[in-house]
Amino acid sequence: MNSNSQSANAETYSHRLADIVGTAIALLTLTLPVFVIGHFSSNNIPNNHQPLTYTLPKVEK
Repeated sequence: MNSNSQSANAETYSHRLADIVGTAIALLTLTLPVFVIGHFSSNNIPNNHQPLTYTLPKVEK
């Protein structure tokens, strides 16, 4: 009977460990891409602002 109870405890521990590891992987899968996209997308915005006013050169006739 003792061997049965030890095997059940080991199985429960491995199942709990698998749940924790699976949850950690799921959280990383959901959150890591958001942080990576947010970090790299802000650095790649081109600065294509056109001037609001500009002066034309005078041409004498």
